[in-house]
Amino acid sequence: MRVNCTVNGDARQADDVWPGESLLYVLRERLGLPGSKNACEQGECGSCTVYLDGTPVCACLVAAGQAEGRDVVTIEGLAESRVQEAFLEAGAVQCGFCTPGLIVAVHDLLAREEKPSDPDIREALAGNLCRCTGYEKIMDAVRLAAAR
Repeated sequence: MRVNCTVNGDARQADDVWPGESLLYVLRERLGLPGSKNACEQGECGSCTVYLDGTPVCACLVAAGQAEGRDVVTIEGLAESRVQEAFLEAGAVQCGFCTPGLIVAVHDLLAREEKPSDPDIREALAGNLCRCTGYEKIMDAVRLAAAR
């Protein structure tokens, strides 16, 4: 099967996609975009979060064929964002495995709420697991990004 979609603003095509292949696999292995991480493959950790037509989704749970004709934005498409800069400045990046999903989640939060409260931030990040931090540096990064 062939999948045609727009990824980070560019028309992209993936060939020889088998019906059970995930969008995450296509992005990483067929389109060369390794930023979204493959951690749990069950939609529990948030490391693979991407935008699909403007809505954050776990790419590991989206069948590749569902992306046909749609708009996908990955962490690579958010490379020059205030969120990434804030994560670096606040020291919120440790091993980096959860970071792409967290950045997409925070980007989405700040698109909806200019000045989120701490409970709003916690709720927005609830679908993202980090095994390295105590989340406080991540909270600091979100506050920093919101202040900009």
